[in-house]
This record gives sequence, structure tokens and C-alpha cells, in this order.
Amino acid sequence: MVKQENGDEAEAVAHPLLQDLKSLEGQNSSSSEKGASFSGAVFNISTTMIGAGIMSIPATIKVLGIVPGFILILLVALVVEVTVEFLLRYTNSGESSTYAGMVGESFGPWGSIAVQICVIITNLGCLIIYFIIIGDVLCGSQSGGTLHFGILQEWFGVHWWNSRAYALLFIALFVMLPLVLSRRVDSLRHTSAVSILLAVVFVVICSAMAIYALCKGKTQKPRLFPDCAHQVSVFDLFTTIPILVTGFGFHVNVHPIRAELGKPSDMRSAARISLVISIIIYFSIGFFGYLLFGDSVMDDILVNFDQSSDSTIGQIINDTVRLSYAVHLLFVFPIMNFSLRANIDELLFPNKPILAQSTSRFLSLTFVLLSFTYIVAIAIPSIWYFFQFMGSTTIVCLSFIFPAALILRDGHGISTRRDKIIAILVIILAVVTSSIAMSTTLYNSAQS
Repeated sequence: MVKQENGDEAEAVAHPLLQDLKSLEGQNSSSSEKGASFSGAVFNISTTMIGAGIMSIPATIKVLGIVPGFILILLVALVVEVTVEFLLRYTNSGESSTYAGMVGESFGPWGSIAVQICVIITNLGCLIIYFIIIGDVLCGSQSGGTLHFGILQEWFGVHWWNSRAYALLFIALFVMLPLVLSRRVDSLRHTSAVSILLAVVFVVICSAMAIYALCKGKTQKPRLFPDCAHQVSVFDLFTTIPILVTGFGFHVNVHPIRAELGKPSDMRSAARISLVISIIIYFSIGFFGYLLFGDSVMDDILVNFDQSSDSTIGQIINDTVRLSYAVHLLFVFPIMNFSLRANIDELLFPNKPILAQSTSRFLSLTFVLLSFTYIVAIAIPSIWYFFQFMGSTTIVCLSFIFPAALILRDGHGISTRRDKIIAILVIILAVVTSSIAMSTTLYNSAQS
């Protein structure tokens, strides 16, 4: 938070996008005046975590085995809960209402800039990847010399209007644009609820298919532990950690959601409930997805559904899964865009008034970001490899390194000895696992 001297008084300039609910009285509805609802906070947090990460969970279970996979999911969720508690504690003790501003209080302007850059890289990469995945589902893709038709081509044939560029342009203008124009994150609670419902539908379909295949004797015996003797090395096990960290990393949305809550103290409970919801969904899709496809499960389980079926019912199920996932990502998009836009505005215009009250600045940033993500997704559909690598590093910083560093810095004198020990362990764990994971990924890519 930036302070400006005005005579004998210091005026606090709030985060450019976070709403000052008191100053917006009379402009919003009565529900807005009372603050965001608790259920809305749970939906928005859960949507951030459930995002695109659920599609990689079955492959993660394949590498780790069922028992270590479930244990790792619990451990990552536990560490995330601890680091979110660190953020909330320092937010309550300090003056800043943003993630970057809070880090800036302890580490100065460069600390704030570091957070903003990490958020921009992470969220911008996620939005571009969402566009690419939606394009693959609707308009098809080509990999390894094999052409995969999208749902639109399967239903209507190949036409100019269902090509990737035109289909995504239509979605950007008539679906995404109205959603990203929301000036309050709480206004996205309904689409977030639908997004979670679609994720549940996906889990239910996978579960039903796996149970049916099990009754028919068509499933493989799942491994309880990793097969280090034949299929994976010990180092390969570390490559699964960034996947879970990426999935559970909702730290960038903690402050925007908390700022709009009617009772900011409810944020801790909302975060814990959201973590429980995500753990259940991760457990379910991991187990049943792996049970359904066995060792043939792909890094993105959606690819396993991207195939023709011998029966009409099977083809309908495949199309339903793929289409529901694409719609799910459409509703995750505005949540990630919200914190991205907020941090870009905070970085470029730190002394400007609240962004939500500046129509020209708000619309300009919104249109530029949406246009940029669309153009990059169309022009460079393979760029997601770059963002996957960068996202693994920046998300680790946002989820683990920065919160733990706040505890060790202890700018407000509230950290206990136990807190500092936990913070040191979190940093060591994050640095070691990320280093091994990135090194292994680069080595495997070079070998391939």
C-alpha cells in the first residue's frame, strides 16, 4: 500500500482493483453493500484450485501409485493451508490489502514487484493454456502426425466458421468478454458454482465408467506403489509435485476474495472448506481415472476421451466429458483474469485511484489482456510448454517461498519460533523438489 502525505494526514491508497465497499454504497445492490457471501468465496476459491489441474491427476497417480499419490495430495494441501494462514495473519497485522503490497511492507518495492511479476507470468500462462485447450476440444489438434477432430468438426463437418481462429474469436467476444467485465470477484460466484458442478459431473462420469469396466473385467489391476524397477525412476516421482502445487495454488486470489467478504475473518474457514472440496475431487478423479485407463492414461486424461467409440452411447459420453471440461475452463478463466488484471494495474499505476471506479483504465486493461491471450493462443499453440516450465517456478514462489519468507522476515513481530521452523522447512522442501523436478523434466525432454 502506497502512502501519500497530504498536510498532516496520511492517506492510504488502496489496491487499484479491490473494492472499497463503503465507497461503493449506493452504486451496488444491497447484497453488495453487505459484502460478498461466504458460499461465494468457497465457490471462487474452489474453482481456482480445480481449474485445469484435475486432468493431470490420474497420470500423477499412475506414476506415484495410489497410496503415495493420495498421501502427496494430502501433504501438498496441508502445506498450502499453512502458507495461506501465513498470508492471512500478515494481512490482518499489516496495512496492505494486496499480496504484492503485503510483501512490499516487509521487503520493499522490489519484493512487491517480484510478486507482481510471478502473478503475471503464472496467470497469463494459465489463461493462454485455457484458450489452447478449449480450441483443442472444439476445433481439434494435431500431435505426432495424427489429426484429432474437435467436437464442432465431428458434429458439423469441417467449415471455415468452426476453425480454431473463428470459434475462439466467437467465444472470446460473446462468452469470455461479458465474464471478465465483472468488477467484483464475488459476481463470479454463480459461474464458479457451475464450474465446480461440471467438475463433479466429470468425476461422476469417470467413476461410473470405471465401475462398469471393473464389473466387465476390463480394468487393469492398479498399482498401490510406484514401479521404480521398470517404469519410473526415483527422480520422476518429483515431477508430480509441481502438478499438485499448480492445482492447489490459489494464493493469488486470497486477497481479492477476502477484501469483498462481509466478514474478512471468514476467509480462513472458506479456504479450508475449499481445500476439502478439492481434495475429494482430486482423490476421486485420480483413483477412478487411473482405474479406468490404467497405464494407458495420458498426461492429460482428456486425450483418452478424444477418440471414436464403437457405440453411439460411448461417443456421446466422450463428447459430454470433453465439452463439459471446455465449459468448465471458460468459467475458470475470469477468476484467473481478475487477479492478473489487478496485479498489472498495481504494477503500472500504483498511485491511481481504484480501478473499478476508473472505467477507461478498467476497460483498456480488460480488452488488451483478452486480445493478447487470444492472439498468442492462435499464433503459438505450442507455447504452453514454455509457460508450463515458468509456471512451475513462479507458482512455487507464490504458494510457498513468499509466504514463508514473510514469516522469517517477521516485519510485524508476530512470528513464533514454531512458525519460523515451519517456514524454513517449507522453503527447503519447495527449493529441493522444484530443482529436482525441473532438472528431471529437462533431462527427459533432452533424451526424447
